Amino acid sequence: MSSAASPARFENVSKLYVTRTGERTLALDDVSLDLDRGEIVVLLGPSGCGKTSLLRLLGGFERPTAGRVLVDGAEVTDPGPDRGTIFQAPTLFPWLSALDNVLYGPRVRGLRGAEITARARAALDSVGLAGFHDHLPHNLSGGMQQRVAIARVLINDPRIVLADEPFAALDEYTRRAMQELFLHVVRDRARTLLFVTHSIEEAVFLADRIAIMTPWPGRIRQCIDVTLPRPRERSQRAFLDLMGGIFDIVSQDFTVALAETR
Repeated sequence: MSSAASPARFENVSKLYVTRTGERTLALDDVSLDLDRGEIVVLLGPSGCGKTSLLRLLGGFERPTAGRVLVDGAEVTDPGPDRGTIFQAPTLFPWLSALDNVLYGPRVRGLRGAEITARARAALDSVGLAGFHDHLPHNLSGGMQQRVAIARVLINDPRIVLADEPFAALDEYTRRAMQELFLHVVRDRARTLLFVTHSIEEAVFLADRIAIMTPWPGRIRQCIDVTLPRPRERSQRAFLDLMGGIFDIVSQDFTVALAETR
């Protein structure tokens, strides 16, 4: 597939971090991955395998040490409104209401008036927060705060959404509800999504394609197309079988790591 055909592409990307004392850590090693338009790609792997580094590179928050990151064929050098990022923590401004948190980005770009306010209200409504527009973050639950963070991304109407384990801190019930809602609002405009998780169940539930990463340094071990029909039932045999197969792949690396420490 050519870079022009892919809304986002990693071309032989490596990322080396160097500390102030000169310690070098190769987080990513020669990673290549295409994201198709409207596709949900989930990066799955253990902590420290470079999942978040890949996401930050596509977001333009960091630059690769080697290789290129492309969006619509152009090299990524900075963050941009065409890419919206949802972080692990909501990172809301505690002194601003839910509505004003959503409006913060547009206002920084000089967008004001009734139309943008109406869009912000609609974004909050789309994530189930009608009636909570004027609430401050400390008056909202963790799941509701993360909904505000999603609405803050949606108001910019990004073509690519980046999500870095956004539901990891939520209880299981809230997490599943948020996954359902997230699928609905992200797929509404056929956005391309890169989602980071270490949960096999979450990956199978959300993904069109799962990119399984090796432990440090991060490489793409295998990509798996998830062809299960939507809506997906977690209790279905096919769902459970796919989870089991992915677990077998992921556990290979841990078996090798344990053997090397003995």
